[in-house]
Order: sequence, then structure tokens, then C-alpha cells
Amino acid sequence: MPLPALFVSLIAGLALAGCAQSPVNLDPLSVNGRDGGGPVPTYPMLMRIAAAAQSGGDLPNAVGVYRRAAEMAPFDPAPLIAAGDVLLQMDNVNEAIVSYNSALVRPGNTQGAQIGLTKAFLKTGKPQLALSPLSKAMEESPDDPKLLLLLGVTRDLAGDHWTAQGYYRQGLARVPGDPALTVNLALSLTLSGDYSNAIAVLQPLAMSPAGSAQERQTLALIYGLSGNTAEAARLGRIDLDDASVEHNLAYYQSLRGLPPEARSQAILSGSPARTS
Repeated sequence: MPLPALFVSLIAGLALAGCAQSPVNLDPLSVNGRDGGGPVPTYPMLMRIAAAAQSGGDLPNAVGVYRRAAEMAPFDPAPLIAAGDVLLQMDNVNEAIVSYNSALVRPGNTQGAQIGLTKAFLKTGKPQLALSPLSKAMEESPDDPKLLLLLGVTRDLAGDHWTAQGYYRQGLARVPGDPALTVNLALSLTLSGDYSNAIAVLQPLAMSPAGSAQERQTLALIYGLSGNTAEAARLGRIDLDDASVEHNLAYYQSLRGLPPEARSQAILSGSPARTS
């Protein structure tokens, strides 16, 4: 099943970005001066260097420096959690899981490791495995909207859309208008066939001045699945060219022809990451 054109264009944009001249990555742990002098990196220094490398897009170096920091502070889970987050960002899911599990055997605050494991298991399409670390994270912060979002995504992936919608609504009660919760609630309503309420939830956000192309094209998807191809096409043309709009309309039509379970799986696999 082809992805909607918006998702294809985003992937293509990333590929084109990779054709630009690559930045020169310096070894952040090299000493200063030809004589080998310079300060020996401390643990706080390593954490700052790793965070800077991560924010600058130098993910492999960030992982390496976080691991060096973990060796320097063997009782602190923070660098292993941070390394797991970067590995997850790199889609190295198995290595991320190892890093998070290593953090969990250390003393201190390991909630970040539980959250990271949840996201990693969701990436592997195994929501049943995500429930255990997520439940432990919820023990400390039962009203955290980000955790309620993860609970909703977990239940959606398991096919329990009614429960998922309850979690999204709980999150929105705490942070009204939150884009991630709003989009996920709309998608969950779509998965359960409640198109009218899905449109009512998403339209104010998608059509606001702050609305993003992703939000508008998600709304177009919902209109397309509901059978309103004219509105789906109108929304599509806000961000896409005519060929991409026609591609999307054909995709929506193919989704409508699928059995409900297959349609839900196609929508979940074709949607952007829903856990951020």
C-alpha cells in the first residue's frame, strides 16, 4: 500500500538534504594542543558535549560521548537514558532497548528509561510489551499528558480505540489544544469509523493559522475516508501539487475498500510517528 504523497515528499526531502555537503565532525574528546595538553573531560563536560552533538545532528558522536560519560559515572542512569534516546532517534531500536535496560539497573530516577522502552516497543509494533514499562512510568506521574498520549497510542495499536480515546481526552483536559493529543484523538476516532467527530476534533487545529501541513493532510485523509473527496482534494491543494493530490485521493479510495482491520493497520503504518 503506497504512502500518502505528503509522507513520500517528506521522505524525499530528507533524502535530498543528505546530498548537501556533509559537515566536518571533529572528535569532541580530542585534547587541545599539539603537545597533548588541555583539560581532561569531566562528567558534566561530557554530558554537555554529547547534548551539543545531538542537537547539532551528529548522532553517532553523541552516542559515543554519552557512553563515555556512563563509564565515568557508573551509578548514574542519565547518560544511558540519553544514549538510548539518541539510538531511538537513529532507529537503532535494539541498541536503544539495551541502553535503557542498562539504565534500569542503576540507582536514581529511571523514569526516562521506562518511557524510552515504551517508545522502542511501540516502534517494533509490540504494544503488549510497551505496557509494562509504561505502567511503571505512570506510577510516578499518573497525570502526565505525555504518558497519557503513550497510553493512547499503545491501546490504539492493540485495537482498543475506545480506551485510547479516553486517554487522549484525559490528556487534553490537562493541556487543552495540545497538537499531538488532538491529532491522535482524531486518528483514533477515524480508526473506529467516527469520521464526523474526528473532523470536529481536528479541524480547528488544522485550519488555524498555526496549523501544519501534516495536520491539514491528516484532516484531508479523514475527509477522504468519509467519502467527501471534494473537501479532501481542497485541503490537499493547500500544501500539495495536483499530481500529489490525485495520488492521495486514489490512496483514500483504496483504504475505503479495505476491511476495517486492514484499513486500521494501513493507517497506523502510514502515519508519522505518533509518540512524540
